[in-house]
Amino acid sequence: MAKRLELDRVLLGTLLALLTLGIVMVFSASAIYAREHLGSPTALLWRQLAWLLVGGAALVGVMNLDYRRLRQPVAIFTAIFVVVVLLVAVLFLDASRQTHRWIRWGALSLQPSELAKPVLILFLAYFLDRRRRAVNDPYGTLLPALGIVTVFVALVMVEPDFGTAASLALIAGSMFFIAGLQWRYLAYLGLATLPAAYLLIVRVPYRLERIRAFLDPSTDPQGSSFQMLQSLLAVGSGGVTGVGLMDGKQKLFYLPEAHTDFVFAVVGEELGLLGAGLVVVLFGVFCWRGLRIAAQAPDNFARLLAIGVTTMVIGQALINTSMVLGLLPTKGIPLPFISYGGTSLLVMMLGTGLLLNLSQFVD
Repeated sequence: MAKRLELDRVLLGTLLALLTLGIVMVFSASAIYAREHLGSPTALLWRQLAWLLVGGAALVGVMNLDYRRLRQPVAIFTAIFVVVVLLVAVLFLDASRQTHRWIRWGALSLQPSELAKPVLILFLAYFLDRRRRAVNDPYGTLLPALGIVTVFVALVMVEPDFGTAASLALIAGSMFFIAGLQWRYLAYLGLATLPAAYLLIVRVPYRLERIRAFLDPSTDPQGSSFQMLQSLLAVGSGGVTGVGLMDGKQKLFYLPEAHTDFVFAVVGEELGLLGAGLVVVLFGVFCWRGLRIAAQAPDNFARLLAIGVTTMVIGQALINTSMVLGLLPTKGIPLPFISYGGTSLLVMMLGTGLLLNLSQFVD
C-alpha cells in the first residue's frame, strides 16, 4: 500500500500564482462591464471570489481524501447519471446567447458540461484500470468506454458547445493512449470522427464563418473576424511590458468576452509579453508537475487520473491561448484559473486537488 508523503509544493505554488493572477485580471477586465450592466464595478469580482472559496473548500476536501476510495462503482456511475440528467435538463431551459449551457438560479449559474470533465476522467480511470490487461479488446473495453464518451460529447454538442466537446474528446484520447491502446485503434477513432467534424463545421454556417475568418481575418473585419482582430490588437498593443494594469483599452467594449474567454488578450495588453509569458510558464510548470505525478504514480488508476486532470487543464489552456493569438479559430472556452466563470474554476480546482492528493504518494 502506498504511503502518504508531502504534497507537491511546486504545484501548489503554481496554482496559487495562477489564482492570484486570475482574480486580478478578472477585476481589471470586468470592472467597466460590471459597472455598466450590474451597477457595481466589483460585482463580478465578488462572484468570482465566492466561487474561489467554494473551489478552495472542494480542493482541500479532495486533497485529503484517500484517492483509492474513488474506485467505488456506485459513486462513479451515480456521478455519470447525475451529469447526464443535468446535460439533458439544460437543453430544456431558456437559451442564453442562443445556447443551452447554463442552469441559473438568480445570480448563480451552473454549467453541466464542465462537470462532465472530472466525471469522465474518473470513469475512464476506473474502467481502463479494471480492463488494463485487455485494453485493446474492441468489444469488452473500447466500445463500452466509447459509449460513455460519446454520450457526453453528443449531449454537449447539442447545447451547442464545440469547444468543451473537443476538450472531452482530448481527455479521452490521452487516457486511452496512456492506458496502452494500440495506435491503429487511435487512428481508427480519428478517422471515424472526420465525417462528423466535417458536418458539424461545414454544415453549420456560423462555424464555417469562423473557419473562414481564421484563414483570412480580412474577409469580414466587422463581422465574423471582429473578435479575433480585436484580440490580436489587444495583444499587439501591449508590447513587451504592457500598457499598465487597469489601463487596457480593448476591454472598454471593443473586445467581446474580455473577462471570460479572451482574458488572456487583456493580460497581453496590460502586462505585455512579460505578463503573457509568465502565464505560459506557469502552465508549463503545471504540466511538468502533472506529468511527473503521473510518471511516478503508485498504481495504474492513479496514473490515469493524473493524466486525465493534466490534459484537462493544459489542453484547455493551450486551446484558449492559441485562440486568443489567432492560431486556432475563435471558440468559447475559458482559460483555466484566470477567466471569469464559477463552474470552470470549481472543476479546475477539484482536478488540481486530486493531483495534489496523488502527489502525496509520489517519492
